[in-house]
Amino acid sequence: MAAASHAPCGVAASPSRRLLLKPPSLFRFRASSNPNPSSRSRVRPLALALASSTSVSVQSPMPSPSPSSSSRSLLHFVKYHGLGNDFIMVDNRDSPHPRITPHQAVNLCHRNFGIGADGVIFLLPGTNSADYTMRIFNSDGSEPEMCGNGVRCFARFIAQLENHQGKHSFTIHTGAGLIVPEIQEDGQVKVDMGQPILAGPEVPTKIPGTQNDAVVKAGLEVDGLTWNVTCVSMGNPHCITFGTADSQGLEVDKIKLAEIGPKFEHHELFPARTNTEFVQILSRSHLKMRVWERGAGATLACGTGACATVVAAVLEGHAERRCIVDLPGGPLEIEWREEDNHVYMTGPAESVFYGSILL
Repeated sequence: MAAASHAPCGVAASPSRRLLLKPPSLFRFRASSNPNPSSRSRVRPLALALASSTSVSVQSPMPSPSPSSSSRSLLHFVKYHGLGNDFIMVDNRDSPHPRITPHQAVNLCHRNFGIGADGVIFLLPGTNSADYTMRIFNSDGSEPEMCGNGVRCFARFIAQLENHQGKHSFTIHTGAGLIVPEIQEDGQVKVDMGQPILAGPEVPTKIPGTQNDAVVKAGLEVDGLTWNVTCVSMGNPHCITFGTADSQGLEVDKIKLAEIGPKFEHHELFPARTNTEFVQILSRSHLKMRVWERGAGATLACGTGACATVVAAVLEGHAERRCIVDLPGGPLEIEWREEDNHVYMTGPAESVFYGSILL
């Protein structure tokens, strides 16, 4: 979620689009008044208080000839966020196909004329022996392979729907392969993100390898400067930089992310575009990161980016294998275990509100 984004206010009522705060029964939650007692969300009590009697109507963004509201479908959703990286969660277990199109996802994610989110995540039936399948449409309509903050929200959403209590784990099929999240007793979600991919062509990047096929602290010309970059895939591509060739390190708060981020994302040496992490080293166990996400822009957090950042920091000799990564939305705990080469991410996921909207 872009830090400068604001929710709409003072919007005139219109029958063409209605955002409804509904009780949990709308989503077939099996719990009673609080479907997720472990949630620490500070806004949930307000949503529950309003649920019994309140509906909020918001103006349709682009009035145009369209079918009458009676012929349009109603989409039920729950809004979640992981450290401010926010998602519209859709229970899609009755079909292997997403309930909405990428174009509809763009409209729903709009922060002034829609619900507002960094992406729409669909809970689909399991495939390839996994318990569930996760698909994502970004706010620009593109489909990423995976999302670290999104998979934590996905896990909490499943627990809410299935009424799981306490510690619980399950398998999720994603475009990045099999992911295994585990909900902890304190409500945090620990996710086995699998092994990082380091071979340049598989990230993918066309930057020549500096350590066999791996791209570690390689020079990349962007905006007239040579940046030292390390490229890592966590099922989706990441370009991590700790500074330019001439700098002594980054102060990430001074980065003009909206200017430099797109130049990395669309660089010709990244054939599938890339997520970009700008990282400041606070200590060997503490990093500070800002991210420009492929397909979403500046967001408050990126789970796969935090994982890739710790891998890159270890490869460049800046950090130990277990680190706290500070993002604008809050911290994540990341561990790259030597014994199995897997990366583990632990962090929160919170429900915000639930509702329905006419498509």
